[in-house]
Amino acid sequence: MTRAFGSLILLALMVGSAVQSQEIPRLDAKEGELKKFINVDSKDVLTKLEVLQHSIFLAEQKLTNLTFMIQYGSSLSFEKVLYRNYDNEFIPGYVFGPKVLEKGKRYPALVVVHGGYHLSFSDDYFGFIKLAVDNGYIVIFPEYRGSKGYGAEHYNAIDYGGKEVDDVLAAADYFAEFRPYVDKDKIAIVGWSHGGMITLLAIEQAPKRFQCAVDVVGLADFVAYMSYKPDYRRQDVARQPRFGGLPFEKLGAYMDVSPINHVERIEIPLFVVATTGDEIAPVQLHALRLIDVLKAKGKKFEYKIYDNAPGGHSFTDGDTKEARDAYKRIFEFLARNLR
Repeated sequence: MTRAFGSLILLALMVGSAVQSQEIPRLDAKEGELKKFINVDSKDVLTKLEVLQHSIFLAEQKLTNLTFMIQYGSSLSFEKVLYRNYDNEFIPGYVFGPKVLEKGKRYPALVVVHGGYHLSFSDDYFGFIKLAVDNGYIVIFPEYRGSKGYGAEHYNAIDYGGKEVDDVLAAADYFAEFRPYVDKDKIAIVGWSHGGMITLLAIEQAPKRFQCAVDVVGLADFVAYMSYKPDYRRQDVARQPRFGGLPFEKLGAYMDVSPINHVERIEIPLFVVATTGDEIAPVQLHALRLIDVLKAKGKKFEYKIYDNAPGGHSFTDGDTKEARDAYKRIFEFLARNLR
């Protein structure tokens, strides 16, 4: 069954109820203020399209979750959670672990950060999560603001390089505070692409929250990123309140969210993974420059740059010798720094 076909089936089953429950609850509204929802009864064509879009996103997410349970439900535990972020709002996420926890054991943990622009938990991460649990880790997968599949408000709250980082840091805090089987002194963070950028910003903003970090094909320089992206993406980013314009208008805002400008704040071991031939995050602009700054600042880090790995930016998604080697090196790095 294809994802699109499955989405249509789920949409037909849920159309009466899914739209009504799209919004993530907000806890920060002032007394007397009313919650804003999409008017599902609106006759406006654009509003109808927005309702349909987010209904499809919700259906796709439920299909992804169901697919994971079918593939791995017999060997892994899978729990959806709503945890509190620093704005006193709820952020959705997923917790993965072994089916049976060892009594009295405290497990090392990973915060796994997805990439993409308005993406979310997908089958691209199934293999890594399975490996993580098999290697003895508990995993939390935060669906930080801007992720799709959780309603229009959550989707439209995207804050690139800003409060999305807070949402991810709050996931680590949640693990440490509310999951007694997690060893709060052995938590690492791993992120891909946009998630790699969030990972770097997280360890710069909270240098003692994690014990180590892994950046896979991450964005290091957001000013550079904005220079080569297509105009529709640049304009969409520029409309976000954090930026309020393009780099030539609001350069400081883009520099603030560029991890390469804050490397001096990093205090923990970092593993940088990338490949040449990456057209989304070219190594010449991101990974290699980050490595040079890490060296210049005397930071503790390791790196592996592959030579034109199949799949380019998404090379870890495939079953190739490069992807297998990358995962092997990642878990060896984590074991050295968490065990």
